[in-house]
Amino acid sequence: MLQILGGLAAGVLLFNAIPHLVQGICGKRHMSPLAPDSSALANVIWGWINLVLGVLLAWNWANWSTSAWLAFGAGGFGISVYLAIFWSNPNARLPWHRQ
Repeated sequence: MLQILGGLAAGVLLFNAIPHLVQGICGKRHMSPLAPDSSALANVIWGWINLVLGVLLAWNWANWSTSAWLAFGAGGFGISVYLAIFWSNPNARLPWHRQ
């Protein structure tokens, strides 16, 4: 069960790293947990935090079971769909960001 939860968390973290790294590398501001309008540098740092934590979780279970791989895919797919819906709202805000 722990391996499945680790796979799910690794999928979420690794797929969440992608938009932060891409926006940051392109020099664009993008919302992060740090601020509603985080700088490109803050997004690169946040993306790398997600990337490192996701890789550490994945590395911890190098010989994943099929269930863990399915959980990884579900985590990646879930965060991707959620973020696509979230970013479709032009007034998107994280709960802790002030309006």
